[in-house]
Formats: sequence, structure tokens, C-alpha cells
Amino acid sequence: MIDHPTRDAGFGVYVHWPFCASKCPYCDFNSHVRHQPVDQERYLAAFRREIAHNAARIPGRTVTSIFFGGGTPSLMKPETVGAILDAIGGAWSVDSGAEITLEANPTSVEAERFRGYRTAGINRVSLGVQALNDPDLRRLGRMHSVDEALAAVKIAASIFDRYSFDLIYSRPDQTPQAWREELERAISHAVEHLSLYQLTIEPGTWFEKLHRVGKLTVPDDEASRVLFDLTQELCEARGLPAYEVSNHARPGAESRHNLVYWRYGEYAGIGPGAHGRLVTGNARLATAAEKHPETWLERVERDGHGVIDEEVLTSEAEGDEFLLMGLRLKEGIDPRRYTQFTGRTLNEKRIGTLEEHGLITRRADSRLTVTRQGFPVLNSVIAELAA
Repeated sequence: MIDHPTRDAGFGVYVHWPFCASKCPYCDFNSHVRHQPVDQERYLAAFRREIAHNAARIPGRTVTSIFFGGGTPSLMKPETVGAILDAIGGAWSVDSGAEITLEANPTSVEAERFRGYRTAGINRVSLGVQALNDPDLRRLGRMHSVDEALAAVKIAASIFDRYSFDLIYSRPDQTPQAWREELERAISHAVEHLSLYQLTIEPGTWFEKLHRVGKLTVPDDEASRVLFDLTQELCEARGLPAYEVSNHARPGAESRHNLVYWRYGEYAGIGPGAHGRLVTGNARLATAAEKHPETWLERVERDGHGVIDEEVLTSEAEGDEFLLMGLRLKEGIDPRRYTQFTGRTLNEKRIGTLEEHGLITRRADSRLTVTRQGFPVLNSVIAELAA
């Protein structure tokens, strides 16, 4: 492994499957609906080529985690998933304990298909449940019901040792009591991990259009803060404390792949719209692939990869990204690593001011961590430290 300040964070591979059965009105991810069957064999060949391209640039890595995201990766055939995993295993060595996750929608969950993913090498699934309330599921554009979602969770639990599911809160008209009841129910079905995201109105989405003309109202900052605090308190009391702003897990069950990102490790992005952070020589490269699936496919078939944007990050940019990612974690950051990236230390006066306001703390081991009071204003905390 090439030397860099966060080399101990691991090396991950992210594989993006960009296709969905429908586009959710809140979603700004790189997802696309196609009304004709996708040529999975052709895309598989392109994934193989892009994996090989990355391996030629950063050889000798040991993969500690693989994540199939999207889109809806559970629309892929298990055979396609297995072949991509074989290609990754042929390009780099894969750690025997590597976490290999696949995102799935409850509507695409079938026991036989899930057994196929398990046979292919998937050892963890993440389910996009999003709500345990049928009217809100319809409002969110989801194609499953609460009963279907919980049936999918039950199937996942019967086949995989590790699974997680997502919920979106701070939804229109959501009250603290309604969220408490819904979250209690979710926790009763969660063995080790929950991802709990506040609804945000993203530019270019259908929700953004409705919000702009006053047809969609979401809780204001004060109401959202009440829901956030409730989420933290309830999950912690039930043994699923937050280890990141929006992610909760029993100790030891954290998402290892996401920890690669948040600890600012190295990762290769494979597929349409995928991003990567590759360390070559003394430089960290930020890579981004063509988003449009068919355009990406043609580019890979022509050039061997779909990357359309590549930037050598400056030391200051690395330092900023290190803060942006690491301070999301409850464990915080080691300021000495910031110095390794940038050649300068964080401003002690600014640290002191943030401490006085109860937004960060300095642990006995010198790590800087954001407090519960600081997390709702995390962006402002990071901006103050990075200034």
C-alpha cells in the first residue's frame, strides 16, 4: 500500500449501478429509469474494463470493502454481481474479512435472488425502507408498502449475518410522537445498524419544484432539531448510538465501507457517475466518471474508462476534505493528520472558541470531536476550523 496519512483507513471499491424502476421525487442521486431491459452483459464488460483501468493506475492494493450503490443494485442479476466481484478479485487482493455490501429496494427483494447474492459473495445488504408509514411511503414515491418493507428485512435477516436499512425523517407534517413510534418500530427490526437521514430539499428534484411553489412544506430548523435530538436519544438508549451524523450502530457493527470515506481513505469509483480518491506517488487524485449511463458505456468501450474529470488535490484541499469527512464521525479527527496533509496546524484560538460554545471537545488523546450540540451546525463548525 502506498504511504499517505490515512493509509490505515483501508481501500474501498465503489460500484455504481445507475438504474431504478422509478425516480423518487426527493432523490438527486445519479439514477435513471429505462423502459427497456438493460443489457447487463454489455455493462458487465464495461465494469471489467474500468476495474482493470483503475488497477493499472493503483496496483498492489488490498481491498477492505466493496459497496454496490445506485440506483438500485438489487435490479442486477446475481450472476452480474458475482462477475464484478471476480473482476475486483482479479485486479487486487481482497481481504478475507472484507465487507461487501449491496443496496436493495424492498420491491426487488426475493429470497431466491438474495440467496444468489449471498452465493455471489455479498455479505451485507442495505435496504431502502425510508418510512414505516404507508401514506408517507406514497408521498416519497416509494413503490413498496410497510408490510413489504418489513418482509424484505425479515428475508435479509434470514440470509445475511449483517444488514441495515434506511429511514428518512423530518418529513412533511411529521410530529415528534409519530417519529418516536416509527423509530421504536424500526429499532425492533434492526439487529445492528440504521441509517437515519433528515429529508433535505435537493436542487433539481421534484420535491424542490413543489417546495418552491409552496406545495410541499417540511419542518423548520427548530422542529427538525427536536426530531434530531429525539433520534439521538432514542437510538442511544436502545443500543444503537450514532457513530456518524446520520448513522447508528451497535459497537463493532459500523459500515466499514463508509468508514473508508469518513476516515479519508483511498477508494476507486467504478461505473456511471462514480467518484474516487486515488493516491498515486505524492498526489491524491479526485476522479469523477460520466454520469449518463449510455454515454459512460460508450466512453468505456472506446477509452477503457469513463472518467471525465480528474483533479490533483492541493494540500489545502486534502486538509479541507479530511475535516469535512472526519468531523462527521463521533470519533472525530486526529489534528496531527491535518498537519500531515497541509503542513500547518489548526488554529488554537478558533478551537478554543468552538469549545467555549460547546460545539467541539478535545479528548484526552488529543482528538477533536464534534458534540451533539455541534452536529446540527456541523458545516459551520468545519468552516470555522478550516478558515
